[in-house]
Amino acid sequence: MSFSITVLGSSASIPTSTRNPSGMVVKLNNDYYLVDCGEGTQMQLRRYNIKMQRINHIFISHLHGDHFFGLIGLISSFHLMGRKDPLHIYSDAKLREIIELQLLASQTYLVYSLIFHPLPTYPEVIYENEHQFVKSFPLDHRIPTRGFLFAEKPRLRKVRKAFLSKEDVSIEQIKLIKAGADYISNSGKVFENSSITIEPAKPRSFAYCSDTKYNETLIEHLQNATLLYHEASFSNDMALVADEKFHSTAQQAASIAQKSNVDQLLIGHFSARYKNTDELLREACAVFPNTLIAEDGMVLGIFSK
Repeated sequence: MSFSITVLGSSASIPTSTRNPSGMVVKLNNDYYLVDCGEGTQMQLRRYNIKMQRINHIFISHLHGDHFFGLIGLISSFHLMGRKDPLHIYSDAKLREIIELQLLASQTYLVYSLIFHPLPTYPEVIYENEHQFVKSFPLDHRIPTRGFLFAEKPRLRKVRKAFLSKEDVSIEQIKLIKAGADYISNSGKVFENSSITIEPAKPRSFAYCSDTKYNETLIEHLQNATLLYHEASFSNDMALVADEKFHSTAQQAASIAQKSNVDQLLIGHFSARYKNTDELLREACAVFPNTLIAEDGMVLGIFSK
């Protein structure tokens, strides 16, 4: 299955000439998920050739403007484009009132359904299908804020073709073998599962931590993630400012990545004061070498080691 992210915005608080406010598309198998929706997100979706109508689930981390001010515009555009499929929005419960007031004021009566899902205050799986799930968990910010984990479900083992060509195995027996059972032939011969199956690929996962101060309680939710996106609003010389504003430094983001044993770290949500992010990258790489800087338009595949 394909698994990738597209960065739509990597700036903190305000847009700059090169960076949009927060937004990201997660493509997992044939499903498109939008995570945060800062001002101008729908323009970024067009700019980077994202199939907008394929987005059926939107996850909003919190109700600071740079993470959701683009949402009403996107909702309205879907309406004007004649969308038919329901749109699911996972967010703080207050967002429903905000969106409905905007629609009421503009006398917009949507031609499709909006379905709001209030996010829990505790860690919980908030969406799943046959192949994957999305879990939300609390972050440490000035207002209620959640992170999200997008993860594949473990796959069944694959039965070796050579074994199937020699043994008369029923459909029900194949299901048991895929689930890990040994096989006993009609003659009584025992085939250990490890000898007749191939271990499936390790499930991949992507963790999204938007606005948060350094907090090691996050580690349990990020453990062994394939890719972690973590905000890095400031350099280390502004650690006190970061703490006061409930944000993180690049070094702190890297420390969380290291302690969570993730495969790769992507940092973003940069303060507009940084015209050049080299310093932030150096600070992060000193702690966690496999770190990348988020750039608008970046497409990053997620692969198991």
